[in-house]
Amino acid sequence: MNGPSPISRAALLAVLAVCATSAPARAQYSRYNFDPVVLPEDVAGKQPFPGQRFTFARIRYTDWRGGWRWQTDYPESDYNFSLRLGEVTTIQVNRDERGEIVHVVLDLLDDRVYDYPYLYMVEVGYLSMNEREARRLRDYLLRGGFLHVDDFWGQFEWDNWERQIRKAFPDAGKFPIVEVPLDHPIYNCVFELKEAPQVPSIYAWERFRSSSDRPGMGLEPHCRGIFDENGRLMVVMTFNTDLGDGWEREGENYEYFRKFSVAKAYPLGINIVVYAMTH
Repeated sequence: MNGPSPISRAALLAVLAVCATSAPARAQYSRYNFDPVVLPEDVAGKQPFPGQRFTFARIRYTDWRGGWRWQTDYPESDYNFSLRLGEVTTIQVNRDERGEIVHVVLDLLDDRVYDYPYLYMVEVGYLSMNEREARRLRDYLLRGGFLHVDDFWGQFEWDNWERQIRKAFPDAGKFPIVEVPLDHPIYNCVFELKEAPQVPSIYAWERFRSSSDRPGMGLEPHCRGIFDENGRLMVVMTFNTDLGDGWEREGENYEYFRKFSVAKAYPLGINIVVYAMTH
């Protein structure tokens, strides 16, 4: 694909360090006085991207346990991610007349889903889709839409997610779930990543110093996907990892910010959105 040359995680840290000193007056940005670092222009990630203005669109779904897991990390993760995307790329982030970043929550059956090239769902280990929702999701994806599911852990949650997505794509032979290869653009279109990153919740990190939300269970991170018939990645599944907490909690612990937000959560998330916006 055409796009920017990959830039390093150190470069991202430099960008975010500078941006954090001048970000809007929200608590998560004022908690630390990050040292300003001037980023060289040749690695600033400021090359132009095609595509429309980006709006973070989160899907609200039925939780089979009756909870509200769809809103985990909301709204801070959606806001923070949009802010950082606009700071380190030239994708235009949607803002209202006051200049505030716009992010939306939609049901799958809302016709407005077709207005957004990127949809995000969280904790899909507890998702329950009905037949109409599954048909809508399939239609949206085959028309060129993109779905990112995040923050679900272990075999039990994987099995539930697989049952749900197979309602939309029962033809597993035609639309298999596969590991996204490391040479795919979501690993290198903006930031170079050498592996599927594991990001824990900040709770697991602070209490156990673990990179997993399930310490001691040996859960490996995966980045799996479903491709359409033309080879376009249309569903990406960040499994046994929690990118959303890396976005939401960036300002609560500087070590967590450097180790997970900067090194893992933002690079993969930004790569995924750039791919979605340009394919």
